[in-house]
Amino acid sequence: MVSRLPIRIRPAADEIAVSYLNRLAALHEMPFTELWNQVSRPRNGTSTRRLDPDQFATVADQPRQRLARAIIELRDPEPDWLALRHEPQPGCWRCAAAHPGRPVLQLFGHHRYVCQRHRIWVGPPDLTGFPQPDLSGLPEIVAAQRAHLRLLQRLGPAACFDAVLTGFLICAHRWTDRREPAHGDARYRWARRADRLIPSGTELETFSCSRLFAATYPEAVDIAEVIGALHWRRMAAGNPDTQQRFAAEIGRRLGQPDYRPQVVRDPIAHWIDQDCWRPPSLPIHDYRSQRTYSGPSHRKPQQRNEEARFTSAAWFAQHRCGGDAMLHHRSLAPVILRDWSQPNVLFESALSASATITEARAERSTAASARVIGSLDFIRPGPVPTDYLDTAVEPAPWPERTEPRQQSPPRPWSVSERPYFTPSPRQQRKFRLR
Repeated sequence: MVSRLPIRIRPAADEIAVSYLNRLAALHEMPFTELWNQVSRPRNGTSTRRLDPDQFATVADQPRQRLARAIIELRDPEPDWLALRHEPQPGCWRCAAAHPGRPVLQLFGHHRYVCQRHRIWVGPPDLTGFPQPDLSGLPEIVAAQRAHLRLLQRLGPAACFDAVLTGFLICAHRWTDRREPAHGDARYRWARRADRLIPSGTELETFSCSRLFAATYPEAVDIAEVIGALHWRRMAAGNPDTQQRFAAEIGRRLGQPDYRPQVVRDPIAHWIDQDCWRPPSLPIHDYRSQRTYSGPSHRKPQQRNEEARFTSAAWFAQHRCGGDAMLHHRSLAPVILRDWSQPNVLFESALSASATITEARAERSTAASARVIGSLDFIRPGPVPTDYLDTAVEPAPWPERTEPRQQSPPRPWSVSERPYFTPSPRQQRKFRLR
């Protein structure tokens, strides 16, 4: 027998059940386990307890239909789990202020980066409790969120998810270059936004990889409009003339009107070579398949994430280039380790491969580019035969995964980071003598 709680509170939009129950328990000054036992029941005769929607509605003193519109686990029919992130995260802190109790945890769609009402960056999931930056002085980031939503309506969640992450991947690779950018290059805009979001000299206190995503968000969405559209994908998969037209459009959006794909260290050339003619990549995880789904806990940041933040902050303070930290953020894993990517022992090798074309294709491209434009730029000699682009439609559906994805190994030090954070042999000998 369960009883109604005297204090009624409304759930936040897209809130997870554990977050709502924690807030109820805090307001009633009762242990969470006591409340959990009232709203759950054993599953399949085992000791494992899972959320019971009817008991949940009775205890919360809310109509089940009202709860189902807000609590993500109670949706009927179930939402498109692939279109949602697999990690719950704090939403806009100003929106959460209207909901008493403990912090509100919500499950956002992959397209949710900005609270447009309050101009707050909620970004990809980062460390819980880290301050969310105010975007009042960066209106182009808020405008990019509106463009992202329009792109979602046109392309659908599958193609939009793949295109925006690929846009971030391209921006991250370009931001690893510490050479002086040409006039009008997008890296000038990223540095200006980073100066506002992570002021120089305060990196250890204000650094967050999510803020680096905010700095590149407008260009990532701008690139995604080209990468996700079937018209431009077919041009990238076509003959040398259409490839050059595609490259010119990408270059214009990156502030490089004379851009040409390169044989080495160019993520755009890699995408043209191996990815443009394939279906969108799938997320690695989804919330529905997590062990914590409908349980008394949720996925939490690990302690090593704070250590990685400190390392990335120290590295960012050295050169103010945010590409390395972005490339190692878990949000980009689906487009670095694609289903068809060549397996790599180290994640660092996978990063290098995401900006490199195959050796055999590079040799053919070098010969073709020498004939066409007299240089060593990347050009595929002919179109790529593909069944996908011939039959693809917009909006694109989620593809079906036929084999398990390759797992991402732990992050090693990058070549550029290692001298700063790994002791030299001389320092190691000195340490051993102490």
